[in-house]
Amino acid sequence: MHRGSLLDLLERLKAGTIDADEAGRELHDLLGAHTADTGAAHVDLDRRRRCGYPEVVFCQGKSPEAVVGIFEALDADGQPCFGTRSDEAQAAAVSRRFPDARYNPTARTLRVDRREGLTPVGRVAVITAGTSDRPVAEEALETLSWMGCGVELIVDVGVAGPHRLPEQLHRFADADAIVVVAGMEGALPSVVGGFVECPVIAVPTSVGYGANFGGVAALLGMLNSCAANVTVVNIDAGFKGGYIAGLIARRSAQRDANAP
Repeated sequence: MHRGSLLDLLERLKAGTIDADEAGRELHDLLGAHTADTGAAHVDLDRRRRCGYPEVVFCQGKSPEAVVGIFEALDADGQPCFGTRSDEAQAAAVSRRFPDARYNPTARTLRVDRREGLTPVGRVAVITAGTSDRPVAEEALETLSWMGCGVELIVDVGVAGPHRLPEQLHRFADADAIVVVAGMEGALPSVVGGFVECPVIAVPTSVGYGANFGGVAALLGMLNSCAANVTVVNIDAGFKGGYIAGLIARRSAQRDANAP
């Protein structure tokens, strides 16, 4: 619900130009106007106002038609669409409906975004330990791009080659936030955290051999990091890591813009 619409309704009720029954009907319409019922989902059209960004579609388990319907509801309301964990059938259906849709098969993300000429907000680095971590890193990268953040991807600088990370320090030292994506033993976020003064969002991946336990070893290693600026999201959660970093970058940019 938009605050201006509610205040206008209350002013008219106070002035006596509408009665309580009519005010109740209008209030019901206002509350319902920001949810779209597609048959397969109830799309939250008010989330951008409340949280800064529109609702993101988790495509996994949804039919192609359901994903198209959700995208149509968001697009009709003038909101940029973003879907994660999309498959090729869903991407094909969305592309038929929206020829300008962008599908990243590595990240498994879908975007329909009609915004043009956006100036990137803030600066985020996405760093991977190995090339096998790239799908999760690209999910974070696509998330940050959709959020309008300036972002740079740095690939394959894991701790097995300790000289590689310092060689790239100039690319991430002044970032507002850093997303570090790593599997195996999950050591890289702690090392990155020791080089920078910004928040480091660690994303464990399921990459690794048997005792990696599908990413649990990396997750536990990251949770036990001795670097005080490291925080951790779930296994393979590139979207969540990217989203948190984007919020940090946006707040940092707003603070800098408002500084005297």
